[in-house]
Amino acid sequence: MPPYDCMLLFKPNVKKEALIGLVSRIGKHVCKRNGVVTEVKSFGTIQLGYGVKKRDGRFYQGQMMQVSMMATPEINKELHYLNKEDKLLRWLLVKQRDTKIGLEFMGDEGRFEPNRFSVINKDDGEDSDTDGDDDEYEVNEERK
Repeated sequence: MPPYDCMLLFKPNVKKEALIGLVSRIGKHVCKRNGVVTEVKSFGTIQLGYGVKKRDGRFYQGQMMQVSMMATPEINKELHYLNKEDKLLRWLLVKQRDTKIGLEFMGDEGRFEPNRFSVINKDDGEDSDTDGDDDEYEVNEERK
């Protein structure tokens, strides 16, 4: 099952209980389809770059939440019931690409291979300033 992120932008006046209720409904829907919710993040109230027009007005702020999950590819079609939610301004489902999960991050034998990572600049104790322009910064005072 591929990992997905579901970004939810709620109206700014929606209560916290209603937010949690909708996110839990999404989680239950994913679990019914043999998926797993891995993380839920709240970004709080954010300012929008433009007003989002809905039936009850134009909104310049919103409450942003992210639901990370692992689900079947049909989850995109199954979440279209969110279009009818009056608490939501927008929602977006993004499939994560090139993510390594669990033992895929480890080497072929399942152990850590440090040679796959680049070596950060090693300090050998020598002065790295070898261009010899130290006298460039001397101050010459005028004598009267």
